[in-house]
Amino acid sequence: MAHYAGVDLGATNVRAAVADDEGDVVSVHRADTPNGPTGIAVTEAVLECLREASEAAGIEPEEILAAGIGSIGPLDLAEGAVENPANLPDTIDRIPLTGPVGQLIDSDAVYLHNDTIAGVIGERYYSDRNPDDMVYLTISSGIGAGVCVDGEVLSGWDGNAGEVGHMVVDPQGRRTCGCGREGHWEAYCSGNNIPEYAKLLAEDAGSLDTDLPLADPDFSAVDVFDAAGEDDFADHVIDQVAHWNALGVTNIAQAYAPLVVYVGGAVALKNESLVVDPIRERVGELVFNNVPDVQLTNLGDDVVLKGAIASALTGGTGDRTNTVA
Repeated sequence: MAHYAGVDLGATNVRAAVADDEGDVVSVHRADTPNGPTGIAVTEAVLECLREASEAAGIEPEEILAAGIGSIGPLDLAEGAVENPANLPDTIDRIPLTGPVGQLIDSDAVYLHNDTIAGVIGERYYSDRNPDDMVYLTISSGIGAGVCVDGEVLSGWDGNAGEVGHMVVDPQGRRTCGCGREGHWEAYCSGNNIPEYAKLLAEDAGSLDTDLPLADPDFSAVDVFDAAGEDDFADHVIDQVAHWNALGVTNIAQAYAPLVVYVGGAVALKNESLVVDPIRERVGELVFNNVPDVQLTNLGDDVVLKGAIASALTGGTGDRTNTVA
């Protein structure tokens, strides 16, 4: 039996899985993502996860035919590395990936993608509805998308295509994104930014009373969603977030004409009725000529890991007709 590997490298944890030639997961190993002292420590954590997953699957790493990696970015595809990751300490300026993983498994078939591109590869391979034109959208601590058009997964020359969270949705620019630019989708609707957006809205809310702990340093998006239906101001914030999310998905629909948009990420997965349903309800009124089917991903938290496995199986495409032998 042939074996393939997938790696999901995030800022919080790293997971590695071994799968068979049908894409069924045989074993998974997880570890915390090191905070340094350098990127080599993160590389070593990835390699150790692969070793442990291989051992659990009863094979040696050299028996793995190919590996896919879905990773935080930004990426340097030419060098097969992550460059200056935003959510890790500044001392971690470079994380080599494809070279060390290729040496471990003794194969040149190692495919590196940013996490949202891995997500769309996973949806393309594993989901029941997987047309040649589709998008995987993550709404989590940040916002991003993996896009497939005419059967081709769009990576961009540097591997960083799909940064839709940095599309401008608010030309008034009332919120500054973490990247330093104004009016970006992510600045209003990501898990990290919803609390600050709520505070901005509170300045204009006037007569809306609220029990939300706006002044608490631990105030979070969870507080907002937990108060839905019980706090008028929380409902107002959720409605405004839904507005920007619908505009963002409309931009995606007009740019790429997907037949289906799968939505994942912690904010969406934990609040489907408050995040995904409003997008589905509103996008039809906003899109000019192509209303996509908006669905919550059915791959859950495993969408990036499954995408990495699918990448290994299909040479980086997610197309079931292109299985690596």
